[in-house]
Amino acid sequence: MLDCFMLRSRTKVEFTKSMPMKFLRLSVIVIILGLLASCGGEPQTPAEPTIVEGFMADPEAVGRGRALFAGSCSGYCHRTQPGESDALFLFDCEWKNGGSDQEIFDTVTNGVPNTRMVGFGSNFPEGDDDLWKIIAYLRSNQQACS
Repeated sequence: MLDCFMLRSRTKVEFTKSMPMKFLRLSVIVIILGLLASCGGEPQTPAEPTIVEGFMADPEAVGRGRALFAGSCSGYCHRTQPGESDALFLFDCEWKNGGSDQEIFDTVTNGVPNTRMVGFGSNFPEGDDDLWKIIAYLRSNQQACS
C-alpha cells in the first residue's frame, strides 16, 4: 500500500513539474505562428498624391493659380489679406461651405444659392485643371490649420 501511495505521489509530482514546460512550449509555438501570420501582407506603398498636392509641388501651376485667383476672385469677392471687409478671406481655416479640396471645387463650380458666389462651371481657360490650380494656390498660401 505504501508503494502505491509513493507511486501516485511521484507521478503527481512529475506531472506538475512537466506542466510549466508544456505550457512554455505551447506558448512559444503560438507566438511563432502569430508572427508568421503577421508577415504575410504586401508592403505598403505611399498613397498617390491628390491632384491638388501634385499642383502644389509645381511652382508654375501654383503661379497660374495665383494669376487666375487675382483675375477672377480677389478684389471682387475675396480678399488676399485678413482685415475688415465683407469679402471672404480664403487663406485661413474658416470655410462656410466646406473646406476640403473637393468641397471648394464644388462650391466654385456650382456657386452658392442666394449669395453673390456664382458658379464658374468649367469656364476657366484650361477647364477643371485651372480650378484645381487655384485651390493649390490657396492651399500653398494657407496658414497652418489645427
